[in-house]
Amino acid sequence: MNRVYLDHNATTPLRDEAKAAMVAAMEVAGNPSSVHAEGRAAKGLVERARGQVAAAFGAEGADVIFTSSATESAALACAGRGLLGAAVEHDAVRAWVEDVLAVDEAGAVVINAPESSVLQLANSETGIVQDLPQGLAVSDMTQAFGKLPLAFNWVGCQMAMISAHKLGGPKGIGALVIKRGTDLTAQIKGGGQEMGRRSGTENVIGIAGFGAAAEAAAKDLADGVWANVEKLRNILELAIEESGKGTIFVGNSAKRLPNTSCFISPGWKGETQVMAMDLAGFAVSAGSACSSGKVKASNVLQAMGYDATQASCAVRVSLGPTTTEEDILRFAESWGKAHAKFRARAA
Repeated sequence: MNRVYLDHNATTPLRDEAKAAMVAAMEVAGNPSSVHAEGRAAKGLVERARGQVAAAFGAEGADVIFTSSATESAALACAGRGLLGAAVEHDAVRAWVEDVLAVDEAGAVVINAPESSVLQLANSETGIVQDLPQGLAVSDMTQAFGKLPLAFNWVGCQMAMISAHKLGGPKGIGALVIKRGTDLTAQIKGGGQEMGRRSGTENVIGIAGFGAAAEAAAKDLADGVWANVEKLRNILELAIEESGKGTIFVGNSAKRLPNTSCFISPGWKGETQVMAMDLAGFAVSAGSACSSGKVKASNVLQAMGYDATQASCAVRVSLGPTTTEEDILRFAESWGKAHAKFRARAA
């Protein structure tokens, strides 16, 4: 039986639109910084993609700076600013901030000084969505972009980081979106590309794929694709609840991404569940993809008040636009059988 991919928050399958744009970009030989016709053709692809990303992100009039990833965008936005953050932030952000902002048991972060704080819009592990205060310095919108209706120009933050491979684009390309006039010090200096904010020859192929993916993702959102995904997520949780008595669903009383379910099965290690599901033909994770290979309890869950033992028994299932009800029911059945075996052994 075909494998079922349920780890879209880690990365998404490449969209056909992105693949087509990347193949076309491979035929363009020029360097975007060159002034001849070939260079101008490459530059045209970059600027077209910049416009596509800006339009999909609701960031017309803002600056879209292409980077290698959301991780690089986080460094560009946060380094040297002395920003305040919370333990629920992604490690790429936590590396640059001091964890001093309080987190309640529902995963909400308390911010008193938005102008000197960073706050994610949606958490990659739990799917919990934050209310962003006006005047926020930086927001990580990597997981929210393409899944939630949003516009950078409306949310009121100065800078936001996003990534292509979270919405059907290629890996290795991200962006930092900033309000014009915002001070920004380049971390990578040299040729002055990207308006002097990020030097280095542009990844034209990746950028083209990012633009096409962003445009397609915006259409999916407008067409109600993610509303259907949310229905499937809810079906999944009902099925898991029936077969796994005592399962704890993290953040299910809060606003969440429509595709994300994080649940704790007490006593059953998350990595053991992931391996069992992998052998059964399903790809899920035990947390953020950047840290799930390390055997440790989730900082995010512990910040919300779960103890280390509970946090180590969490798994994340994240759906995508191509997920079907059959996929969900097959997963729930397989998980339920594995859960019953675990309980029998533990008895």
